Amino acid sequence: MADIVDAATRSRMMAGIRGKDTRPELLLRRALHQRGLRYRLHGRKLPGRPDLVFPRFRAVLFVHGCFWHRHEGCRYATTPATRTQFWQAKFDANMVRDVRNQHDLVQANWRVGIVWECTIRKGEIHAIAGEVEAWLSSGEQSLEL
Repeated sequence: MADIVDAATRSRMMAGIRGKDTRPELLLRRALHQRGLRYRLHGRKLPGRPDLVFPRFRAVLFVHGCFWHRHEGCRYATTPATRTQFWQAKFDANMVRDVRNQHDLVQANWRVGIVWECTIRKGEIHAIAGEVEAWLSSGEQSLEL
């Protein structure tokens, strides 16, 4: 199956995909800030450059897009019909990198949390922020929402 747009248009579309400050990330950041939680953004010195870093709690939070990070069982984790081998290799590399980054963070004594895009899309953002706040206070090693 051929792509429905030309190569230049596809390139422009792909270039517009953001790696940080995405809509789900901004929604979560706003809700966490309203709860009085303070954080650093995109920790450059940490493996995987986590979206939110909570130094006080020694915890990091990733806001993962379901498509790019392959949220298992999610309706947003589709595979494009064209160039499926290319996409599968890209998705596999993303997942391997995610696991490696999480492992490296845990080895460096950081707690790791993941909030999936679909959870933010369909959930009440303030309830999600409450769960993140409870996780930070609890001292539990990991969180996945």
